[in-house]
Amino acid sequence: MTHTAPADTTGHIPDAALSQRRILRVLVASQVLSGAGLAAGVTVGALLAQDMLGSTSLAGLPSALFTAGSALTAISVGRISQARGRRPGLAAGYLAGAAGSAGVIIAAVLDNPVLLFLALVVYGAGTATNLQARYAGADLAAPGHRARAVSTVLVATTLGGVAGPNLAAPTGTFAEHLGIPHLAGPFILSGAAYALAAVVLAVSLRPDPLLLARKLAQAEEADTEPARTATAADTANAVGTDEGGGGVVLGALVMILTQLVMVAIMTMTPVHMHDHGHGTAASGLVIAIHIGAMYLPSPLTGWLVDRYGRMKIAAASGTTLLAAGILAAAAPGDSVSLLALALALLGLGWNFGLVSGTAIITDTVPLATRAKTQGLVDVSIAIAGATGGMASGFMVAATSYPALALTGGILSLALLPAVAASAYRR
Repeated sequence: MTHTAPADTTGHIPDAALSQRRILRVLVASQVLSGAGLAAGVTVGALLAQDMLGSTSLAGLPSALFTAGSALTAISVGRISQARGRRPGLAAGYLAGAAGSAGVIIAAVLDNPVLLFLALVVYGAGTATNLQARYAGADLAAPGHRARAVSTVLVATTLGGVAGPNLAAPTGTFAEHLGIPHLAGPFILSGAAYALAAVVLAVSLRPDPLLLARKLAQAEEADTEPARTATAADTANAVGTDEGGGGVVLGALVMILTQLVMVAIMTMTPVHMHDHGHGTAASGLVIAIHIGAMYLPSPLTGWLVDRYGRMKIAAASGTTLLAAGILAAAAPGDSVSLLALALALLGLGWNFGLVSGTAIITDTVPLATRAKTQGLVDVSIAIAGATGGMASGFMVAATSYPALALTGGILSLALLPAVAASAYRR
């Protein structure tokens, strides 16, 4: 306790700045670990279900299930964070993700699809927590630097996210030596990574960013009411919207559409490649490039959002996702390079949408209800991902992967009229 007291009891501005730097370092360390856990499971989840069920139409079910689990966890993490702070909320979420990974391994050993599906729901807790961590990075950031703070947390996921899929083959070999099915191997990595991320946060995320932000806000309010009003006005200017409710709706819509399109196309790409004779290593490489494009551009995206505004980058998200869908649809099934490029654009478009949407939400929501509202917004995002993951398998079975990719690209254009309408209201 003696180590955290100075941040909470002394001069507000110096302590907020120092605490923010420490908090970002801790979040970066946990995100590197959780990124590996997230990406490893995504790489083989669809293939594992296809192998156990013998059906392509249900290959999108794992993505839908762990995304549904992500929705449930987003509510829980948001409520725990609202009541007790970011540290217990995020640590609990990652522990649940580790437990889900263990359940997937047991299900694979027992060849039990029902247990697999239940475990995938719990595994989804890691996905939700990975995304919720970005909000913690913005709690103490100034309004004009929030997108960059969010981006710092997101980019840390790149290291683990790129390493995770490329470890799919070696972890599969390791699993076979232990008597575990090859495709369940990456979930060994997921479980260990999520557990370590929980430990890092539980031990080191001090002071708690959300609790400290509240104390600073209370102190500022006690000092002077005009200062508080000026700060609120600055925040409203940073958002670029005239009303809080409209900002929440727009920010949520941006992230919902980008998540829906990204998950649908990403989920079926490994299955599409498998059907064209590519092995786990090739699909792992493509997913690694995709994950890298989802997170690696974050610092640049954060700067663009803070510099040019939330609306312009949100619009850029829609056009980038359209390009990704067209390229994925046109790419020959045997071309790893073109599919990798398409998935890179898919990840970049998602990054544009997530950073701009997160900035809009964080700017708009009052500090008193911030964590709870952010959790509810992430529920909507998770439901969109579950819908995309589930529908993708059925659509590919009924039509084709190119049809899925093209449909997703066209759907992403719905962002443009939404952003234009918001700009018109301004």
